[in-house]
Amino acid sequence: MLDFLLVFLAYLLGSIPSAVWVSKYFYGMDIREFGSGNAGATNTFRILGKNAGIIVMVADMLKGFLAVKLSLFSYYSWHPQPSIPFVNLQVVLGIAAVVGHIFPIFAGFRGGKGIATLFGMILGIQPLVAVSLVGVFMLMLFATRYVSLSSISASIAFPLLILFIFREPELSYKVFAIGTAALVVLTHHKNISRLLTGSESKAPIFKKRDKRRKNNN
Repeated sequence: MLDFLLVFLAYLLGSIPSAVWVSKYFYGMDIREFGSGNAGATNTFRILGKNAGIIVMVADMLKGFLAVKLSLFSYYSWHPQPSIPFVNLQVVLGIAAVVGHIFPIFAGFRGGKGIATLFGMILGIQPLVAVSLVGVFMLMLFATRYVSLSSISASIAFPLLILFIFREPELSYKVFAIGTAALVVLTHHKNISRLLTGSESKAPIFKKRDKRRKNNN
């Protein structure tokens, strides 16, 4: 019964609409009415800029991280760490937070794609994997300035790291990693189409670097 309560709390935590609240209270607009229409960090970066985007990204990451840490309440009751039930509970709690982000009860069930929340979840379960994914994300972002492409690249790297580098023994985590990569690619199909046609918007970061390159040319 306690585990079900924790899953519900994780969903409520994920439902905190960071992008919507930041856009409404600080910019007088609903981020979902602009750009891609998603209430996430990517669209916030694109529409409101770097400062708002960073705030939303960190807040969304915290949702996934804290949701996973709810498992500690159950751990002290009957899940000896790092048992299979404990890891499974962490995965379920993280998924609940991601679902909450995508379908937030506090924002009319219209949320984002859950990438930052998903990353926070991975950070809570396996920090070293999360740091590796940050490396993949930042390298791609620095090279292209496409947040969507960076997210897709990191998501594809997730199961590869789990299966071949860190060799995670837990089957449920392996399945989750593969499913996550597939889901992220599917939910970014519009972004992929725009990337292929060259119409995808770039994040308003690294402007000084781009300006230097333009001047050198």
